[in-house]
Amino acid sequence: MDMTKQVAVVSGANRGLGKELALELLARGAKVYAGARNPESIHLPGAIPLQLDITDPESVKAAAEIAVDATLLVNNAGSSTGASLLTAELHDIHLEFNTHVFGTLSMIRAFAPVIENNGGGSILNILSALSWINTGNSGAYSTAKSAQWGLTNALRLELAAKNVRVAGLHVAYMDTDMTAGIEAPKSNPSDIAKTAIDGIQSGLYEIIADEVSRGVQQGLAGGVSALYPQLLQQ
Repeated sequence: MDMTKQVAVVSGANRGLGKELALELLARGAKVYAGARNPESIHLPGAIPLQLDITDPESVKAAAEIAVDATLLVNNAGSSTGASLLTAELHDIHLEFNTHVFGTLSMIRAFAPVIENNGGGSILNILSALSWINTGNSGAYSTAKSAQWGLTNALRLELAAKNVRVAGLHVAYMDTDMTAGIEAPKSNPSDIAKTAIDGIQSGLYEIIADEVSRGVQQGLAGGVSALYPQLLQQ
């Protein structure tokens, strides 16, 4: 993929990984629509600010009507409420699913036809190592990310015939505002952005961005005993 010929739409591009992804795409010569709820929060010279709330179908529809030349969609916008499935308010659990699952689906339903009409291209869903494992303190987030992974797998098959490649990026904690209160090793989001765009350029369907995600992926083959050894001690 020649990035100088790509037109990218990046959701949640006003900060964190989304901003780094937009910067990396711009550096490689792509045209970039930088989406955010408040487009005035976009500070990316060369990017086109785009009003975008992925949980609002009308906002998504309007964005697709503006970015009619899109060939690459990056579904990065996310939420992290820290909600427990057992004790949290249902509103917070709904927010996680409305963002990561239904918001991502809404974006793909709106932009996949645009990308197809432009000759094909790619969609990148920003997933997580928590798509595959739960740490016990963010049940709603992890469950929504698991559903987003399933969505990615399903749409990958449906869109392949339309010349639209769907990829997923799995990454553990990054040094962003969203993880400011978490004490754990964190990757530099700039490095992860480079890895992500390298993967898209190489045509990968699954991009494993760090060693934590790679280790969790390998642990899947071992089942519950490999992923949750603490359960065997009870």
